[in-house]
Amino acid sequence: MSVRCWGFVVLSVISMMAASLSARASDPEMLGTHGDWKVYRFTENGNQVCYMAATPQKAEGKYTTRGEVYALITHRPAENTRDVFSYIAGYSYKEGSSAKMTIDGKSFSLFTQDETAWGADASADSAIASAIRTGSKLVVKGVSRRGTETTDTFSLKGSSAAYEATAEACGL
Repeated sequence: MSVRCWGFVVLSVISMMAASLSARASDPEMLGTHGDWKVYRFTENGNQVCYMAATPQKAEGKYTTRGEVYALITHRPAENTRDVFSYIAGYSYKEGSSAKMTIDGKSFSLFTQDETAWGADASADSAIASAIRTGSKLVVKGVSRRGTETTDTFSLKGSSAAYEATAEACGL
């Protein structure tokens, strides 16, 4: 096969892969803003995924470069999961560490991997989602791979309305 033919084959494969990836997940569509929280929906492998997200009002820590920081609650009805809490720290966590979250004085421990922290299980996720819906302030403390300690503070203003809108968007 000639070099030109191989080039065409490679381009065709890349095009098919790109089409396949775009068929798996659509871009998130923002459905609305409720106080300090935004509601989104997208389609993944033909199934709806809905989530609410917020960014911190205050991010503390001696960081020169840090990525985006988000707190999220996600529903995946096709997988029978709801209230899945995740936290994107904007840095890689220290290996083996946990993140500490407090919502109006109630504490939760989050397990970490790479840049993300989660609740321990579905029961913890449910408790976290309930506390977010009824609380006023969420604080997450973590330690980066390099040992930098961070404290991020979120407002929970609008979280209850955002939660209801997220559930409604996924037909829950």
